[in-house]
Amino acid sequence: MVSPLEKARKDPESVKAKILMAARRIFGVYGFHGTTTRMVAQELGVDVSTMHYHWGDKRDLYEAVVLDINQDLGQNLIDVEKMIHGLPLPDRLAIAIDYMTDYLFAHPEISNLIIFRYFGKTREEAGIDFKVPEFTYDMARSMGFAKGKKKVSSHILLMVLAVMNAMHCFVSGEDFFRPIVALSREEYIAEAKKTLKFIHIPAFTQSFVQTDK
Repeated sequence: MVSPLEKARKDPESVKAKILMAARRIFGVYGFHGTTTRMVAQELGVDVSTMHYHWGDKRDLYEAVVLDINQDLGQNLIDVEKMIHGLPLPDRLAIAIDYMTDYLFAHPEISNLIIFRYFGKTREEAGIDFKVPEFTYDMARSMGFAKGKKKVSSHILLMVLAVMNAMHCFVSGEDFFRPIVALSREEYIAEAKKTLKFIHIPAFTQSFVQTDK
């Protein structure tokens, strides 16, 4: 049986898909507890009954948003791995940072929702979660920090998390940070990528040399 999420992803112009995209944006601004199905319905100019017909209750809709984001992130990580395969480590890191930072700035609700999940004092009651652990392992392996099924060290996993968390903070904190540095959005994104590479490429390169000895 085809799930509602599969139907929405197959037909981006459908009402079901438009509700999903609106829900991603609104959950990304207000979080699970600050969002109501009425807010999503008003965004699209549809009845709440239409929302329930396509997605069920708020928790069902939130779970669909999390699953949709997990699928998008997973596919983007696959795309990155194809681009960087076989390249020297500094090039792999530079390409991955550029690609993923651009992607997250284009979809800021992802960073917002993940940060909500990290730091929210009141946990949402969804039955699924963001695949942060799995994605962290996948990124470490794609960077070449584990050959085959060799276990990735805690040190490397924390370094990968440091890169991703820095990206999320630059994205989610744009409205706060950008006036401080007095940059246009395009300039801010470019400087964010430059800063991420300035900090993390030397750190990863040095760490890889140490762990590879």
